[in-house]
Amino acid sequence: MSSRCTSAVFLHSCSPKAVYKAECAGEENWVDSRTIYVGHHEPPPGTEAYIPQRYPDNRIVSSKYTFWNFIPKNLFEQFRRIANFYFLIIFLVQLIIDTPTSPVTSGLPLLFVITVTAIKQGYEDWLRHKADNAMNQCPVHFIQHGKLVRKQSRKLRVGDIVMVKEDETFPCDLILLSSSRGDGTCFVTTASLDGESSHKTYYAVQDTKAFHNEREIDALHATIECEQPQPDLYKFVGRINVYHDRNEPTARPLGSENLLLRGATLKNTEKIFGVAIYTGMETKMALNYQAKSQKRSAVEKSMNVFLIVYLCILISKALINTVLKYVWQSEPFRDEPWYNQKTESERKRNLFLRAFTDFLAFMVLFNYIIPVSMYVTVEMQKFLGSYFLTWDEEMFDEDTGEGPLVNTSDLNEELGQVEYVFTDKTGTLTENNMEFIECCIEGHVYVPHVICNGQILHDCTGIDMIDSSPGGSGKEREELFFRALCLCHTVQVKDDDNVDGLKKNQLSRKPCVYISSSPDEVALVEGIQRLGYTYLRLKDNFMEILNRENDIERFELLEVLSFDSVRRRMSVIVKSSTGDIFLFCKGADSSIFPRVKEGKIDQIRSRVERNAVEGLRTLCVAYKKLTEKEYYSAHKLLQNAKLALQDREKKLAEAYEKIERDFILLGATAVEDRLQEKAADTIEALQKAGINVWVLTGDKMETAAATCYACKLFRRNTQILELTTKKIEEQSLHDVLFDLSKTVLRHNGSLTRDSFSGLSTDMQDYGLIIDGAALSLIMKPRQDGSSGNYRELFLEICRNCSAVLCCRMAPLQKAQIVKLIKLSKEHPITLAIGDGANDVSMILEAHVGIGIIGKEGRQAARNSDYAIAKFKHLKKMLLVHGHFYYVRISELVQYFFYKNVCFIFPQFLYQFFCGFSQQPLYDTAYLTLYNISFTSLPILLYSLMEQHVSADTLKREPSLYRDVAKNALLRWRAFIYWTFLGVFDAVVFFFGAYFLFENTIVTSNGQMFGNWTFGTLVFTVLVFTVTLKLALDTQYWTWINHFMIWGSLLFYIIFSLLWGGIIWPFLNYQRMYYVFMQMLSSGPAWLGIILLITVSLLPDVLKKVLCRQLWPTATERIQKSMRHKTTLNALANSDGPLLEGNLSASEA
Repeated sequence: MSSRCTSAVFLHSCSPKAVYKAECAGEENWVDSRTIYVGHHEPPPGTEAYIPQRYPDNRIVSSKYTFWNFIPKNLFEQFRRIANFYFLIIFLVQLIIDTPTSPVTSGLPLLFVITVTAIKQGYEDWLRHKADNAMNQCPVHFIQHGKLVRKQSRKLRVGDIVMVKEDETFPCDLILLSSSRGDGTCFVTTASLDGESSHKTYYAVQDTKAFHNEREIDALHATIECEQPQPDLYKFVGRINVYHDRNEPTARPLGSENLLLRGATLKNTEKIFGVAIYTGMETKMALNYQAKSQKRSAVEKSMNVFLIVYLCILISKALINTVLKYVWQSEPFRDEPWYNQKTESERKRNLFLRAFTDFLAFMVLFNYIIPVSMYVTVEMQKFLGSYFLTWDEEMFDEDTGEGPLVNTSDLNEELGQVEYVFTDKTGTLTENNMEFIECCIEGHVYVPHVICNGQILHDCTGIDMIDSSPGGSGKEREELFFRALCLCHTVQVKDDDNVDGLKKNQLSRKPCVYISSSPDEVALVEGIQRLGYTYLRLKDNFMEILNRENDIERFELLEVLSFDSVRRRMSVIVKSSTGDIFLFCKGADSSIFPRVKEGKIDQIRSRVERNAVEGLRTLCVAYKKLTEKEYYSAHKLLQNAKLALQDREKKLAEAYEKIERDFILLGATAVEDRLQEKAADTIEALQKAGINVWVLTGDKMETAAATCYACKLFRRNTQILELTTKKIEEQSLHDVLFDLSKTVLRHNGSLTRDSFSGLSTDMQDYGLIIDGAALSLIMKPRQDGSSGNYRELFLEICRNCSAVLCCRMAPLQKAQIVKLIKLSKEHPITLAIGDGANDVSMILEAHVGIGIIGKEGRQAARNSDYAIAKFKHLKKMLLVHGHFYYVRISELVQYFFYKNVCFIFPQFLYQFFCGFSQQPLYDTAYLTLYNISFTSLPILLYSLMEQHVSADTLKREPSLYRDVAKNALLRWRAFIYWTFLGVFDAVVFFFGAYFLFENTIVTSNGQMFGNWTFGTLVFTVLVFTVTLKLALDTQYWTWINHFMIWGSLLFYIIFSLLWGGIIWPFLNYQRMYYVFMQMLSSGPAWLGIILLITVSLLPDVLKKVLCRQLWPTATERIQKSMRHKTTLNALANSDGPLLEGNLSASEA
């Protein structure tokens, strides 16, 4: 490259960004660049006016708080929650004005909530700090003054030359300068970045790959010009200028194949040297830390709505009491009774100020209707409940040694509300374990011998042929086909013990250990090995293969035309030992057939179509012979494209298009990706549960459709509707959509499939197949600016189909589909499940994201809300755990509101009998401990342990999932019932005790009961009623339930006896002294308590009995049949011998 082309003008400012203006013709302005001095060596003087830039150090910070800002920042975040802020205001009001209750009654529960949450969040952040420190203090080897020095990772700077050894992770983003491998390559796994656990090949810079020791590397004088940091893992554009003895530097292009990313791991390579170009929070890994949007469950949304309703009720109560107080005091002598005359300053106070103070006082008095402890209980229930999922032994996979993971416990109950499941195919429904099945050469089919547990059986080096063996030219084509598959790939051979440069296992024909970024490629190379051709290695740019005659053939690798998802093919140009130059190409049938000029196309196409229908993954293989002149022309075209700094991908694509044409078709291969165990059973169960299952895959239509049939997503009687590019080419999109709409609506009427079971035999079963290109057209805004019509029509068709298959989907399109359904007018709850990095976008988009800990790394599992080992575990996760979670938390929320209505409504009624004087009905201790101690533990345990039906029954009867679908237990009808039940019980408590007292009940010594005894009587009935109500709702009794329920009641009695039985020195009042004992000494009080509890519980018992008899749900019918079976079994066990004796006597 000329000096004019390599010299550049840099415009520098105070900012760290520079603007590069290239003088070469055809090159565009290159904005936002950085210049790095390799090893901090400045270039020879007089070359270019470089000005150093400032870069961050190599520290990674993922923590949220520091030691100094934890308390203010955490308190700020907690008080952003409406409930916490509300209770803080109430607490401050109690401190500022004269309120009827002590500030302790609000302050203590609030302090408890804030403290528990702060401890939880502080502990989580401490773990993040710990992880950051471990990463930042990790030792790194770097070169300083020609020697290897060790220092902490956080001290690395841009420009440092780093040495990384095998199995170590890269400490920052590096440009590969040299490798211990002779060809300057190294192998890397990027599982922690993009989820792909397979090995990828990276290349050293041509001019530096020969530097193998510290001194040579330290002597290097070079600068790197590259773009500023950006998060795209697969994109990098840069240039290295290497300065030799003379002043004119040599420029080489740098691409993503030269960039080693932080977090990736070095494999199968002894060591590498690289220069740091992006450090710390500027590395691509740090830039890809995607802050997951906060997902909120339907239950949490319902809770917030109910909270607003209760806030309105609270304000209404306070207003009514304030108004009535002033109406009551408008009568003479009521305003200032003789025992409570006002002072002069109180008389002169502004009326509105007095009224507002009274309003606030009533708000404080009634504020317990909003339960602050409910939030803590819900948090604890979710956190502790998530352990039941991780402890489930049935969901532990012995093959992988992995169990379920819970990344967020906030969405547990959402697992019981799922209406749509979006699943990936490869690695999720299938095992992602490729096995070579057959190859078809010139119309002849070859099937290799069977592999048993990954080992070839002895004496199995031959070939099973279905058709007769080809003759003459066919034999030549056969060998070319085998050579093509041995050479056209990016597979690497794992290093083993060498014998005279050749590996022991290659000479003994044992299978080599192959590594590749694609499981398909490994399956093909292993399959061809079983057919007699073994790929040995790539050394010094020569590929070696072992043919059937045990002769080693050497081919010089001239060019690799890499695979990409747009072309869907890859090629290599090789030169044989005889001097012949071949271009071998393999790829999808749709990308190979249009470029073929000769070969047995029809026979091979029919075989490919047949294999695709059977669910096999197919590839076609073709070749062409190149002359020296053709090769030189192709080489020049590729080199020009590779050296371009701008639009490099576009120019390479154009070069590939010109080179890859006029092929001779050789044959095709078929590889099987087996269906996962019980995948079909799982999908069938989900459909019976009323869940719509969609498969979103990047695979071709035929292969994906075959998998859908195999896993029972489509059935034999399912009528398949196609919305594909092929259909749209024949008709317009508008016509295709309207035709499909007419078809489904003609049979199903205006009802959508949501009205049916999803497996109904009364209606025609439809399955829809759509591809990525058709989806793009549907999502694309129309010329008139509206895209809504097509989307609505598409959604209408989908609703009337039992299953939908979306093939040829890009990762972003998967997320688009999920978003389209999520935002449709029904707002259904969606779940996305996948195993690869390409599934992350849809996992983050769905209400619930589930990652499968599979062979494509942990990217999906890390970004998900939950992770499981196999697809089959989804059945139990939703139908059992999800069902239980939802039922339990629904009861918890409704019960909390119910018990607080029961608690505070008598206080409201009491104001009518105490002249609206804000006199509390209950003692301060009872007000404080009601939600914290007396009634909280039984409901917490219920919400963790309750099983209204057994787990086995839920698995056996998937339709029970429908009973709780669409937030059934937290609808307005249920909410209003619980609220009115609370009001009824409160009226019974208050007026029952009132009428009891009206008869002037006295104790045995003639003393009358006072107002604190009245309040204690109401409170005692209240605590017993709400606890026994929970006992009536409990279906699954264990010793822990008994201990908690009866223990809570016992604790209340013991506490009351102690609280009223001792004169406490720290109290400035002793109003509760002997009150509880005096109440219990009265026989009528005992009778009243029992009677009031019975009357309070009666309506709920009657309602349950009537509803179960007249309108039973599916769950209640199952419960009844289970009880009936249990009774019969008990009778059979107890009366068995007697029954048998009677039976034998009657027979005689």
